[in-house]
Amino acid sequence: MAVIAVVGGPGAPGATTTALALLLAWPLQPGRRILLVECDPDGGAVLAGALEGRVEAVYGLRNLAVADRRGLLAQALWEQLIDLSPEGNAERLLLPGLTDPTQAPGLAYTWEPLMEVLHGLEPQGYDVILDLGRSGATGTSAVLARRADVVAVTVRTTLRGLSAVRPRLSGLAEDLATAGTGADALGLLLVAEGPYSGAEVSREFGLPVLGLLPHAARTARVLSDGGDVTDRRFIRSELMRTARSAADEVQLLVRRRRQRLAPTAAPAPARLAAAPEADAQPQPLAYPPPPVPAPQPYGQVPPPVPPVITTGPVAPLAGLAPQPAAPAPFPAHVQPQQPQQPGTSAGPSSAGPSAAPGYGQEPSGAPQYGQGAAPQYGQVHGPQYAQGPSPEYGRVQPEPYRQGPPSYGHGPQPSQPGHGEVLRAR
Repeated sequence: MAVIAVVGGPGAPGATTTALALLLAWPLQPGRRILLVECDPDGGAVLAGALEGRVEAVYGLRNLAVADRRGLLAQALWEQLIDLSPEGNAERLLLPGLTDPTQAPGLAYTWEPLMEVLHGLEPQGYDVILDLGRSGATGTSAVLARRADVVAVTVRTTLRGLSAVRPRLSGLAEDLATAGTGADALGLLLVAEGPYSGAEVSREFGLPVLGLLPHAARTARVLSDGGDVTDRRFIRSELMRTARSAADEVQLLVRRRRQRLAPTAAPAPARLAAAPEADAQPQPLAYPPPPVPAPQPYGQVPPPVPPVITTGPVAPLAGLAPQPAAPAPFPAHVQPQQPQQPGTSAGPSSAGPSAAPGYGQEPSGAPQYGQGAAPQYGQVHGPQYAQGPSPEYGRVQPEPYRQGPPSYGHGPQPSQPGHGEVLRAR
């Protein structure tokens, strides 16, 4: 139905805890589902908090940046989701956030396509909650708040909390009015920790209060640090009751804003004039907005796996983490050569006289012709007599040199006494 952005601020007012409470308390009609996306550039907190580290940090938002560059953002989204439904029916899903704040710059060009994909989930029966944290509504990720249906700012009703959020609310209202869908998207989610009532805060800031959550540290710790969300005491707690009321108020604000932003109907006389006179019937002057397309069946997305926030094991929704790419094969022009068997030598016929080194070339220091082990894998086989050390003047040459190697005929060799002569044993 909508995309809801939950914004925090200085002093850790509890944006992530509030977003998780809304996720678990969100009223769902049959066939509808809700998704929580951790978009805080400072990093996600659910994996180490509510999930108590039971899911490896290989799933999440950071993998979508690479998928977006490959044009696979919509497909990769389903591979990163985790089921948080207490019943295990994949109705309440989580996309974990970043594991390192240094990963945020890599998503600078992914926020806008991600919002397109999230808005495209509505016809499939999904509502989306965005946890923007302290800085997710500014900078390169400001598009997340600008294109959200409702921007709910979490505020503690203490003097320090209200004083810190005042400039933030002013900046958000100005940004939504100029680059978003309007400043009326702003609302307040209050945490009743201080002495100020919801009516006083609403009158002071000129914004509606969407929910007044109790300051229940023990119950909130289940969402921030892990615990059993299927416990009756947690389900019936004041925190979850007020979260359900806040979810209803958020949905009501979404419907009001969509009615205001919906395109106006054409004037009645123009519609009647366009119809044939024989078929003209009295028509009301106003028409209801066009019906929303029916949600598509859930079978179009990969099936979920058992739940994760339970006493049982934690498992990701899509099942498999991204696999490393297979190593590239040898290029077509490079073929590894077969190693020579030990104890054998390359005969003269394999090299030929034409393979002899030219004048002035320095032979390498490999074993001489017919001696030593075979060359290693990948070495080029050539005439072995060209690989020995350069002979010194006056020394007896090895047997292959005395048995008639071809004369180079290009002048005296570096170690020979005369031009065109072959050294003989003295």
